[in-house]
Parts: sequence; C-alpha cells; structure tokens
Amino acid sequence: MAKQDHTSFESTCVADQQTLARDIPLCNSSATEHPRSGALKILLLAQDLADAAIRRRIAMLCAGDAQVTVAGFRRAPQSVENVAGCRAVDFGQTSNARFLNRIIAVTQKVISLRRYKALFTDADIIIARNLDMLVIGTCGRSLCRPLPVLVYECLDIHRLMLNKGPVGLVLRWLERQLSRRVAAILTSSPAFVSHYFRQIARLRLPIRLVENKVLHINKEIAPCEVPASRRPGPPWVIGWFGMIRCTRSLRLLIELAKQSEGTVEVIIRGKPLRHLFGDFEKTIRDVPGVKFLGPYRNPEDLQCIYRNVHFTWAIDMFEEGLNSSWLLPNRLYEGGLYGAVPIALASVESGRFLKKLGVGVLLTDPLAPSLRNFLSTLTPEKYHAFESAILSLSCSNWLCSRGECEELVKWFGSLRKTQSVF
Repeated sequence: MAKQDHTSFESTCVADQQTLARDIPLCNSSATEHPRSGALKILLLAQDLADAAIRRRIAMLCAGDAQVTVAGFRRAPQSVENVAGCRAVDFGQTSNARFLNRIIAVTQKVISLRRYKALFTDADIIIARNLDMLVIGTCGRSLCRPLPVLVYECLDIHRLMLNKGPVGLVLRWLERQLSRRVAAILTSSPAFVSHYFRQIARLRLPIRLVENKVLHINKEIAPCEVPASRRPGPPWVIGWFGMIRCTRSLRLLIELAKQSEGTVEVIIRGKPLRHLFGDFEKTIRDVPGVKFLGPYRNPEDLQCIYRNVHFTWAIDMFEEGLNSSWLLPNRLYEGGLYGAVPIALASVESGRFLKKLGVGVLLTDPLAPSLRNFLSTLTPEKYHAFESAILSLSCSNWLCSRGECEELVKWFGSLRKTQSVF
C-alpha cells in the first residue's frame, strides 16, 4: 500500500475515532448511574477486569437496561475501581499461564467470601466468566436467600479442560458438579456447543450463543456506509490484531514476508503473550516487512487499523484441533465490518463461518504453500472481488445492535422465572 494512501487515510482517523466513540459507547451510563425502577441487577464475575471482552459484555448489559456490577481479578498491577462506567470490586492480581497461582487466589477468595456477601445478595443474575469464576459464583450464590440465577459464560475452552489425564478429569468433574447450580451457559461459537459442551463436558443445560460482534448500540446511527476501495497491492498488507498467541502463525508470517521480496507486509497490533514469545519485539525487530505497532484501543481504533490493511489474519493454531479450531475470534467480526478480507483455514469453524457467508480467503493444509500460492496469483482485480464481496454483506453479520442487547437482558430475566430452587 503506497505511503501516500496510508497518510491520506490516517488524516481522517481522529475524526473517525470521535465518531466511533460517540456511536458505539462502552456503557450506557444512564442505566448504570440512574437505573430504571425494576432494572435487572447483574453481577459479572471476571477473570480479568481489564479484558476488552469484559468491557464489551458490560456495555451490552447496560445497553439492555440492566444495572451492572463487575467483580474479579486482574492481570495488571494497577487496582481497578471502574470498568466501562460500572462499579468494579477488585479481587487482586493473578497471572496468565500460572494455573497454581490462580487456584490459590480463588481458594483464598472463597475463604473470605462472606466479606462480599452484599455483592451477591444484591444480584438477580450472576454471570461467571470461566471455571475459576464459576467456583466463586457458586459459593457466593450459596450465601443468598432467595437464590440468584447463576449463568456460566465460557468463550474459550482452556487446554487443561481438554487434558486426557488426571488434571483434565478433575477439572471436568468440577465443572459438571458446579453446573448443577447453573441455569444456562453463554458461549460464542456453535462449535463450542457441539464439540465441547455436548460431546466432552456432557452438560445438558440451555445454551445461548452470543457472537463476538462489534458493539453498535446507538439507535439513531444509520446503517454502515460502504467505504472507498483500498488501493491494491503489492505490497499486500496482512493485519494480525488482538490477542497474539500463535507461535506458528508468527513463524509462518515472518517467513512469508522474508520470501516475498517486499510484495507482502505484515502489521501486528495487540497484546503478545510474553510467556509464549519471550522478547516479542526483538524477534521481529530486524525482519523486513513485519512491524509490531503495539496495543490499540477497542473499539476506538478499530476502523483505523483495519482500513489500513488488505487482509485480516484470522488463523489461530495455538491449540490446534481443539479450542483454536472451534472459536470465532473477535478479529473475524472486526475485520469483516471494515472490509479487511479475512484469511482463514477452511477446515475450522472460522472457515465454515466464512464459507456460509461466501466471503474470505479459505486456505488448506499444508498452510504455507497454500498461502504463498494464493498471494503469488493475486491481482488487483481478484482482490477487489474479495473486498466487494465482504462489503456487500449486511452489517448485522458483524455488528451487535442495541436490540440484540435488550433481547439478551430479557433472556436473562426469563431465567429467573424458569430456574428451580437448587
């Protein structure tokens, strides 16, 4: 992409960010600060208070007129008092990939849970994100009379839950025992339902599918406008954004950029998992055609970062054949919304999702030659056909509306009427 094209687009980024921040607010402050009489009171238990997915869920619930409080742990050292406009109760710091550390932290919190009794007794609904929060949610719920509704939210299946040894057996047993107190499950991909919850976990509970769509909760905003076509490559620019955790993808993209002789560029933005990559910046510092531009704000920066690339790298092989094969990642919806053509594996859930929509670049194994072959035969005309196909789709495929938020909160309310006393 020519430098002047980047410059001309980026000059509009400040205005675009202001528009997006206004049109897609992170929380309905009126619902939080001045909830209507009879508003559903929801306690969201978070594994990481700073997680963008937690902010998005809070915003959805507030947009549906719920009164939301969030409590949980954090990965960052700084304490958290407020998330997306809602009061936060900080349980302390835990760390990624330190499972024993998290077990100890959860155990300590359960022992001292009576200190937080009011947090649970004031809730109509408790949403517990992941198994560790489900432990806390179940114990906190037991302090209440009447019992609030407990919902288990699971947007990723941790590899230990799929372990075939004693650790996996114990964790799945614990999940089944705790799920006896659960009214329903919230998840983000149909493959999680078919491959894990039904087949492996064998949980027979109502399941609500809530995709990882970009929030668009201002009723007055007109439908998406079709943006101007990108200037075609070469160089063809691939964007890999979000949680960066796939070491195989990094190796493949580095090798692709090296071999392309300047015809392919890779832009990486987000949060690399340091325990997987070590010094991530050093790894790519001297690689021609590969740039790491650091973290970004979600949703404020989405339009800028996706409109400056031709393709979205929607491939994750971090837990190949398991969670990575089942998920529908955020970047799939974010890139789709802004017309960055997704590159995915045809054999996984992301590929099946795109095939149903009739868009995207679907690669086969072996992956590296399949990707090289696609790019070596790519022309501006072929690219514009891919781009036009994705831009022709309804934005409802990528956006979560206020109406969907209201329906979700109504569904939570319906669980109060149907749950048994257990």
